Amino acid sequence: MPGAGWTRERMLKPTLSGMQSMIGLVAGLFSVAGGLYTGVQYFTRAPDTGELVAVVRDARTDRPVLGPNVEILGADDTIVTTLGAGDSGQVRARLHEGVYRVRVTHPSYAPDTRRIRVGGGQTAELRIQLAPRGPGSSQPAVVAGAARAVNEGVGTVRRFLEGLGR
Repeated sequence: MPGAGWTRERMLKPTLSGMQSMIGLVAGLFSVAGGLYTGVQYFTRAPDTGELVAVVRDARTDRPVLGPNVEILGADDTIVTTLGAGDSGQVRARLHEGVYRVRVTHPSYAPDTRRIRVGGGQTAELRIQLAPRGPGSSQPAVVAGAARAVNEGVGTVRRFLEGLGR
């Protein structure tokens, strides 16, 4: 090739048209990769499970409650799963998206029940502070639970009636 005018310096020297070609090739590869990624994201279903994280703490000291029993109940009040929190007072569960009731019990604390919505592909966090039981304090816990149930019922009826007015 030396007779064709090609020298070693000319072969290694970058030219403007060569750089433009390289930039165009890289841009095209990125464009195709971006299109493929978007297509895969468009056609894949969103996950139908989410994660529930419940943190159980003492209402007075804000320390983790050791060994609470955490029951997760479905819409029809059937037990979906029962979990025991470790020393951190925290439990994690993968659940199908929907509304659940979380009931926390411990021999030294008044029980507590909460409602929570778990969304697909999301993490729902629930912080529960249990009130310690004192001597003869089982009656106030029952009254508090009944009051919470009445308030939830009244709220449900109110939302239903407001929905009828729309």
